[in-house]
Amino acid sequence: MGRLVGVDLARALAVFGMYIVHIGPPLSATTGVASWIRYIADGHSSVLFATLAGFSLMLIAGRREPKTGLAGRQARARIAIRAVVLLVLGTVLAMEYGGVIILGFYGVYFLLALPLVRLRARTLAIIAAAFALVTPQLAFALNSLLTSSVQESINAYDPLRRLSEVGVLDLLLTGFYPALTWMSFVIAGMALGRLDLSSGTVQKRLAALGASLTAAAYGMSLLLAGSGALRSLAEDGSSSGSSGAMPPASGSMPPDGGSFPEMSASFLLKAGPHSGTTFDIIGSVGVAILVIVGATVAMDRLPRLRRLAKPVIAVGTMSLTAYVGHFLAQSALSVPAGTGAQQSWVPLLMFVLGATVFAAIWSRFFRRGPLEYLLNAATKPAKHIR
Repeated sequence: MGRLVGVDLARALAVFGMYIVHIGPPLSATTGVASWIRYIADGHSSVLFATLAGFSLMLIAGRREPKTGLAGRQARARIAIRAVVLLVLGTVLAMEYGGVIILGFYGVYFLLALPLVRLRARTLAIIAAAFALVTPQLAFALNSLLTSSVQESINAYDPLRRLSEVGVLDLLLTGFYPALTWMSFVIAGMALGRLDLSSGTVQKRLAALGASLTAAAYGMSLLLAGSGALRSLAEDGSSSGSSGAMPPASGSMPPDGGSFPEMSASFLLKAGPHSGTTFDIIGSVGVAILVIVGATVAMDRLPRLRRLAKPVIAVGTMSLTAYVGHFLAQSALSVPAGTGAQQSWVPLLMFVLGATVFAAIWSRFFRRGPLEYLLNAATKPAKHIR
């Protein structure tokens, strides 16, 4: 269906956005249009990824109408199995690449979303809005109580933390994509999944909503916090280890990589990428809605563009493979990450081209990507649920 092709295109754009952050030059090494591309990719690509993850849950649980009875139980079992697989895969990758891997967080999002999969779009939208308004302040308060000694005590009993840099505390509160604040994106995506994106009326309303959220959130933040309100946290820190993926800040952590006790409450007025504030969440959701609606409209109404974009759309159909594959290829080829030493866009362009060519060729012979096939196979036992 056209609306799903648009979603696949949006998913491909999210993958390429994360490529920009992981492989491209840092923001400080860019100028002009390149700076805008780098800035938009920072934070917004991972938010788009998370929003589309919520949309994907609805493809399993029932798009317009939630599955009930036996079908509903099997759908929830499939989601739970996917969550466990992603958590395991994310932990394995985090052992090598650090806390920047989002897959383990995905697993937690899916588990937390299970009680919500039967809700209507309006209810999901209200919950997402409530999370956006409340959870950043809650994260601020909780982080104020988490001294280094408290975190060390919790991590000492955490088996996930012993295996990698990402433990339960990181997954829920202090990591790069903490579930406490990032569930707003997932739930917003679930609400979108319940809507008829092929409807012109829905498309217009969503476009107006996305533009309003973006303008209101970033405008209010600029008004309240001043000219530095939208400053990317990537401008304040170094790269994040070998992956060079993110600055040492998370959705609930301040830009210097410290903890909230060192920050004033005025930080909550900012809206820069990965600041994890209410303004950041609302503005980022607005951007994600605009991208998803824009991609859907383009694929529905521009058939020539749809044909030209077919190789890129193929990347979106196997986004898990494209995401994991770029980390493996980056290590195998010793490609420098987006650190201060990385000045060239050539490695990034090669990765984008490589992923597009691979996906285009693979999709001609197989219905699913390699990891998508394995993930789907892992959920087969769900059909035995009664």
